[in-house]
Amino acid sequence: MFRTAEFWVLVSFLIFVGGMVYVGVPGMITKALDERGEAIRRELDEARRLREEAQALLAEYHQKRRQADQEAQAIIESAHAEAASLKAQSAKALQEMLERRAKLAEEKIARAEAQALGEVRAAAVEAATGAAEKVLRARAQGDVATGLVDDAIRDLKGRLN
Repeated sequence: MFRTAEFWVLVSFLIFVGGMVYVGVPGMITKALDERGEAIRRELDEARRLREEAQALLAEYHQKRRQADQEAQAIIESAHAEAASLKAQSAKALQEMLERRAKLAEEKIARAEAQALGEVRAAAVEAATGAAEKVLRARAQGDVATGLVDDAIRDLKGRLN
């Protein structure tokens, strides 16, 4: 038994393992493994925290995008309402302007008619006074008749105008 190679390999192995235990290698390995496990746990915790932050940011951005979409829709609706209001106001203003211009045109036509009527009356008065003057001159004779005719013609012109 002491002469077999397997026995001496076993003894060497046990001495080697005993030396390792004596030096504290298992404690160092355990400590290294514990430190590595703790580092991995910290990394996992950090990754979990970062993931939660990213999810929170993603949710916040989704909400901001929804709000921006709602604001854009509200702006579009407001613009449509304002455009409709401006269209109605423009149509009303155009109608009022057309009515004012039509009224001004009617007033201008009425003034032109009145002026034309006045000119026709003045021409008729001139013609009537001229005719009356000729008739009275032909019928009345002398200086007295001429004075009377002139006075009557002046009075007649004042009354007709």
